[in-house]
Amino acid sequence: MPPIEKIVPLETSHIPFVMRLNEAAGWNQTEKDWARVISVEPEGCFALFADGVLASTATAVCFGRALAWIGMVLTDPAFRGRGYARRLMEHALEFLGRRGMEWIKLDATDMGRPLYLKLGFEDEAPVERWVLDNVPAMPRVDLPPYKPDPALDLEAFGACRSRMLELLSAEGAASIPGEGFAMARPGAKADYFGPCVCRSPQAARRFLEWFLSRSPGRPAAWDILPANVEAVRLAREFGFERRRQLVRQVRPGLAAGQPLPHNDAYVFAIAAFEYG
Repeated sequence: MPPIEKIVPLETSHIPFVMRLNEAAGWNQTEKDWARVISVEPEGCFALFADGVLASTATAVCFGRALAWIGMVLTDPAFRGRGYARRLMEHALEFLGRRGMEWIKLDATDMGRPLYLKLGFEDEAPVERWVLDNVPAMPRVDLPPYKPDPALDLEAFGACRSRMLELLSAEGAASIPGEGFAMARPGAKADYFGPCVCRSPQAARRFLEWFLSRSPGRPAAWDILPANVEAVRLAREFGFERRRQLVRQVRPGLAAGQPLPHNDAYVFAIAAFEYG
């Protein structure tokens, strides 16, 4: 008999089961990362169950109506090849159509990219994961507490994501007045640096030192848009190595207008693959 399959809202009660998929895929996301996405966009998080087993997930976070971000597209290895990722992607796109979203983005792995191209996404830019396996001990760097800079972030990212930044800042965040902000949080495999949005490489260096001074002896992960050559230069200088490359993709929504302006020169670290 064919399996009984159904798509349901992804809820916090599902997180323990999702973490098994998370671990099988070697992802760095934690339970808090999954809970954060559900908190921000509970109607846009989906799970596909097959014979009562949580087999696949996808999430769609909306930043106003200007931009939606699809992430957490994950399928249990035992259920791959059945088209579950495609079904969830189509379900998410239908949800975003009802929301009247103008633009939709995601960060595609090599495995997912062919599917996303078939669904109308186009390549926008590469995204690289840089890793430092063992953060050396260094003097502690203290910076002023996080203060939102909505105008700077809007210019850098292209859409208002104040709610997401508010939640991320609770894990660890700092600001340099007039320059920008950076955030950090623990991951399942490595401490994570990002987002970091600032106006100068000098500020980015201070933010990186702030982050590293809090993670001695731990692995560190940093996701970079390589169009920001100063971010790449800093990563190399501090001993990070490039380990993975994804592709940032974009697709017009039903209400698409002019493409979103954004300034990668200010983005020294993205927030995460699951929300840009």
